[in-house]
Amino acid sequence: MPGRLYGVGVGPGDPELVTVKAARLIGAADVVAYHSARHGRSIARAAAAPYLRDGQSEEQLVYPVTTEATGHPGGYKGALEDFYADCAARLAEHLDAGRTLVVLSEGDPLFYGSYMHLHKRLAPRYPAEVVPGVTSLSAASAAAGRPLVEGEETLTVLPGTLPAAELADRLRTADAAAVLKLGRTFPKVRQAFEDAGRLGDACYVERAATDRERIAPLADVDPADVPYMSLALLTSPADRSFTAPPPERPQVPGDVAVVGLGPAGRPWLTPEAQDVLSSATDLVGYGPYLERVPPNARQRRHSSGNRVEADRARHALTLARDGARVAVVSSGDPGVFAMAAAVLEAADGEDFADVPVRIVPGLTAAQAVAARAGAPLGHDFCVLSLSDLLKPWDVIARRLSAAAEADLVLALYNPSSSRRRHQLPAARDLLLRHRSPETPVVVGRDVGGPEESVTVTTLGKLDPDRVDMRCLVIVGSSTTRVTGSGVVYTPRRYP
Repeated sequence: MPGRLYGVGVGPGDPELVTVKAARLIGAADVVAYHSARHGRSIARAAAAPYLRDGQSEEQLVYPVTTEATGHPGGYKGALEDFYADCAARLAEHLDAGRTLVVLSEGDPLFYGSYMHLHKRLAPRYPAEVVPGVTSLSAASAAAGRPLVEGEETLTVLPGTLPAAELADRLRTADAAAVLKLGRTFPKVRQAFEDAGRLGDACYVERAATDRERIAPLADVDPADVPYMSLALLTSPADRSFTAPPPERPQVPGDVAVVGLGPAGRPWLTPEAQDVLSSATDLVGYGPYLERVPPNARQRRHSSGNRVEADRARHALTLARDGARVAVVSSGDPGVFAMAAAVLEAADGEDFADVPVRIVPGLTAAQAVAARAGAPLGHDFCVLSLSDLLKPWDVIARRLSAAAEADLVLALYNPSSSRRRHQLPAARDLLLRHRSPETPVVVGRDVGGPEESVTVTTLGKLDPDRVDMRCLVIVGSSTTRVTGSGVVYTPRRYP
């Protein structure tokens, strides 16, 4: 089988600007080829040097001429045509032998690069792939710290070898421009910028991204000191006309967003919630929930315990009244047994009448557990908390009985804790008055987290001792089914 050809861009000279893919291919190649002038130095090889390994073959492709002065009968163009044909023949021997061949190219292989002349000759005959690289143009713009183009602006790339009048004409109408291949062409290029009335806007970048990098106004550059590896830049007119505003943050009214984090990590977080969290100045919440939000040194965090919802809500509203953009975080959805109601209740008074509050929904624990089990919430269902901290047990019992008698699927939040052990057994016994012991039950624990478990059992076999506050319990209706593979669903049609 023939070998594979890779044209690999290694960027403008800094080995750290070599892409990960380029570095991998260079290190894996059987043969590495590169161009050089007669002095033998190669920018491309120097950039690739950290990624070469012992035992690789190297093919140095030495240009026969570097200026247009030549005694070749076909002139400069003929000399290079013969050179590329000879190089292609040499490299084809490696490919015919089944060797993997990487041809290095400074910058990008297909952006004014020599590799393209080999590609045209070899790619029709052998498997070939081009790996793009950082261009000198990109490196120069970055070095100068000046944007090339924005919005609907256009960028014109010109070789300095064009006639002076043509250069001036194109520069005169360009939004932004880059003129490459300077060196001996520099006096003509500088004059073209001046004739086009653009000299004062242009900058000069030499050997970008190397230890010999130089940046200067184009008008100040001495033509005697300009190497070939340099270019002239006319950058974005929007950048040149831009006046930076003061760095102070604009004064905007504060507000509160109550944000649902979902039941677990970042994959369960909605894009809207991510946007609100990232734009907030202050984060307020129960400590373990705040820890789920990645740290940001710009933001202030206000952590508190699990049983001070009212205080937490007032604190968030006070921060917002003073101008902060506050995100109050809740696990799951903030409107389901969480902080949304607490914040809205605290805001329902004269002290915070002018503070905007919005609710950013999140994926609920009931949805997450149901999805892991199948579709137990496929028909009418009831969501109920077994915690009697904020409502008496007799209210919970009446609601359980009503939901059970109505044959609703139940999603039970806060089913048990270290100090509340009687509720779940009592709820099970109450439900058994209305439901068969064979009614399917799903117990989801830490869904989406590292200790996730989902257990499918029956109401008669439900073991309360295996349920804690990190669990959610779903009790099926009379129509809920469990398939042979253990999937739980409640049909949409009722008999």
